[in-house]
Amino acid sequence: MAARFAAACLVVSVFSFAPLATAQMPASPPQAPPAGYVAPRTSYGAPSIEGMWTTNFILPMEASARTPTLTLPETDAKAMAELLAGEIAASFDAQLDPEVPVNIKNTRGLAIVRGERRTRAVVQPADGRLPYTPEARKETVTGAPAKYDNYEERPNWERCITNLGLPPITFMGSTNIRHIVQTPSHVVLRTEYGDEVRIIPFAAAHRPRELHTVLGDSIARWDGDTLVIETIGLPNKDRKRAFGNNLLVPGDGTVIERLTRVSDTEIVYQFSVVDPQVYHAPWLAEYSMYRSNQPNYEHACHEGNYSLPNILRGARVIEARGAGKAPR
Repeated sequence: MAARFAAACLVVSVFSFAPLATAQMPASPPQAPPAGYVAPRTSYGAPSIEGMWTTNFILPMEASARTPTLTLPETDAKAMAELLAGEIAASFDAQLDPEVPVNIKNTRGLAIVRGERRTRAVVQPADGRLPYTPEARKETVTGAPAKYDNYEERPNWERCITNLGLPPITFMGSTNIRHIVQTPSHVVLRTEYGDEVRIIPFAAAHRPRELHTVLGDSIARWDGDTLVIETIGLPNKDRKRAFGNNLLVPGDGTVIERLTRVSDTEIVYQFSVVDPQVYHAPWLAEYSMYRSNQPNYEHACHEGNYSLPNILRGARVIEARGAGKAPR
């Protein structure tokens, strides 16, 4: 399709950033986890990361000119969180979304990792910038050419097929509670926003491509007390994450996630993407999840979704205008 229809492809997803009154979020000032901590064991001897875990924080992916350091003292972190929350609120307000501008300021500020307030997720390389190739960095700004011929061409997140549980999980906020269940043969990760469940086997090899899902194909293993999850076969049309803080995850790439319990109430979640066509060097990002007493709730995404037919309808209108015809 020759016509471009950038404006209509913006589907505004409403996030609820309600405070978590009963969640075991870190106190202020943040406290570092105990040295030499050993995670409790399951009945079959594996490190236990089971339970409900939440991330009610704000965290940019990369360093910026105003946040050149990885950490900030509490007073500066509070000011920066308020600044970022204001910018996010203004962006959603401009998109005519009334809920986020009100609720975004109910987060717990910048993310806390091992007792430190963090200004970004990327910890390697040291400059805090993702090592994109020049072509990939350009794609993070322009995106891939959009298609509007039929609904199957549209991104999976726009169609509510996948959402914020797609690995690696980069979105934070109180709605993105993770429920982790372990068995001797599998680990299960359920993400509230999108209501997505990843059932991951402990295995040495991936399944054939024909059996990959819209969440890719994941396998798990233990590296000491760290759970390592490797995912391949993610949908290439979702390579630019809509809510992924400027992250590219190509279909040919490999996603590595590492979950390490560092205290009774904190799990450090680390992630990276390996693809030499997109990243010219290794990198690592991280944030922490905190124990929560809140349950997962059903997430309704597609009900009343008038945006998708309107997107396709808008493209037909632009085409008709260009051809001098009445829209169909």
